[in-house]
Amino acid sequence: LTFTETNLRKDQNKGDCVQQQVVDFFNHPFFIIVGGLTTSFAILSFAYLFFLILKGILPVWYRLGLGLAKRSIAIFAECSYEELRSLLVDSKIFRNKKIIRVGPNEIKSAAKTNVFLISWDDMGGKIDEILNEARDDTAVIVYAKPQDIDPDSMKKINALRNAVVVNLRGRLLNDILTTMITSGFHG
Repeated sequence: LTFTETNLRKDQNKGDCVQQQVVDFFNHPFFIIVGGLTTSFAILSFAYLFFLILKGILPVWYRLGLGLAKRSIAIFAECSYEELRSLLVDSKIFRNKKIIRVGPNEIKSAAKTNVFLISWDDMGGKIDEILNEARDDTAVIVYAKPQDIDPDSMKKINALRNAVVVNLRGRLLNDILTTMITSGFHG
């Protein structure tokens, strides 16, 4: 061996020796125990976080899925029915066969639906009849221009458990989805 090769081997042996000292230091029982506990804590924390996420999100998805699949929406309107129906159907969230048209003389026919969507311009004068047909678990959504609803009618609407007054079309979709999640579902 040459002098350079001998020095390289010595330097390599020193490096191996330093590496071995570091490995030996961290192979001490204290570090093995702390490392095992830290790893166990991290795995358990991740599993608990995953459980909490599933516990929080799955019930909401389940209720929304049931709402979209099984609930029907009664639109109380005359002139604005097509506009409201196309807003719902064009969103591709609601199916056309789950939307029912209810005119001023057909209010009692909506008693079995789960969501009442009332166009205030068309059916505001029939609000008392419509609210009398709403069950306790029926969601009532009133679509009205700002300041159109008189204070007496607003008190009646506010007395319902699950009622919303909406002024904007985009907000209307959001409120229908929200009521499908929050209102009771029985089959």
